[in-house]
Amino acid sequence: MKRIRTLKKLDATVRVPGSKSYTQRALIIASLAEGKSLLRNTLISDDTNHLIEALRSFGADILVTGTDITVTGMGGVIQNPGKKLFLGNNGTALRFLTSLASLCAGEITLDGNERLRQRPLQPLLDALQGLGVICHSTEGNGCPPVVIQGGGLQGGRAVFTDAHSSQYISSLLISAPCARENVAVELRGSTASLPYINMTTGVMRHFGVDVIKGTSNEYTVQAPQRYAGREYPIESDVSSASYFFLAAALCGGRVRVLNVNPDTLQGDIDLLKIMEQLGCRVLKGPNWVEVTGNTLHTGGCRFDMAHMPDMVPTLAVLSAFRPGRTVISNVSHLRLKESDRIAALVNELNRTGIDAEEREDGLVINGGTPHGARIETYDDHRIAMSFAVAGLVVEGMEIKNEGCVGKSFPGFWEELERLYP
Repeated sequence: MKRIRTLKKLDATVRVPGSKSYTQRALIIASLAEGKSLLRNTLISDDTNHLIEALRSFGADILVTGTDITVTGMGGVIQNPGKKLFLGNNGTALRFLTSLASLCAGEITLDGNERLRQRPLQPLLDALQGLGVICHSTEGNGCPPVVIQGGGLQGGRAVFTDAHSSQYISSLLISAPCARENVAVELRGSTASLPYINMTTGVMRHFGVDVIKGTSNEYTVQAPQRYAGREYPIESDVSSASYFFLAAALCGGRVRVLNVNPDTLQGDIDLLKIMEQLGCRVLKGPNWVEVTGNTLHTGGCRFDMAHMPDMVPTLAVLSAFRPGRTVISNVSHLRLKESDRIAALVNELNRTGIDAEEREDGLVINGGTPHGARIETYDDHRIAMSFAVAGLVVEGMEIKNEGCVGKSFPGFWEELERLYP
């Protein structure tokens, strides 16, 4: 149990770790590449460790030195792990490795903890089957454990309609260069977290593979080809930075977060536009972002968060302190994250005395004056960190299972301490 101390004055500079999203993409691509790669400023966390162990089982040689990771790639020749791979609750690794597993010979089983076994994968399995892969969910529910019969990607066209996760698309794109023939991926309807696909294609390009973007949400990867080993600096994680932006907004103080790229492809950077809209001042430097809080604007607001769903807990806590009604919409896929984040946020906001209610695709928050509470985290790192920041301005906030932040930000509690004078 972590008890949060309130903060009288905020004027601080902090650092956040490397991006979880970039780290995982770079690790998999470097593992598929020919030659050595050096990944700098990576995120070392629970999710990273699960992914590294899995990639080693596929045949990559991975050496971790501090936050630098040296990867000797497999050159597209993937060995069968010969065992079931356990991925904890790393949904990104599950989805990305499902496509990668199709590239080796024999049968591979991917599994995880109880929550990962509730996270859907069927649209990706359907797409892989259309590209010549034999794969299935052992329980028949589209969730792990999943079994992939390796033998390679034949290639062809995959179509996703109203995909609730962009990770399905990124998964196919990352493994597509190792297919026998070209792979085309077409998106129809809406696609959640769309900016993450641009992130994926950017990392692929850095390692020598171009993705051809069509005019109507179509992506084509020419195959076969190989990634080439590279040195790759990982940007710092904007999702992790958001909790310190939130601290500035709630405390009415100033926080500068170092080593953040203001022009990043990380979609979560758009939270800064919302914070400006609600009254905060944002300054950007060549490698930092600074937020200064002010009186939050009142009145009704509606935010479509489809492209930055990980920012919903941050925005929800901010909205709890803002007089007025906030509607957060188009995030039904949040029910499939580390927890059912919509239900979790409503439960915990209610626990702090804030009127919040669930909707099918989001939640409604009637802001006011929250009070301290013992927060249930549902083993969800983003619930823990968002409500911890609320404890900077209200007495008596306690965070249960505080170790869950290790999934994406193991040093969060130490960095939070840097806010205190």
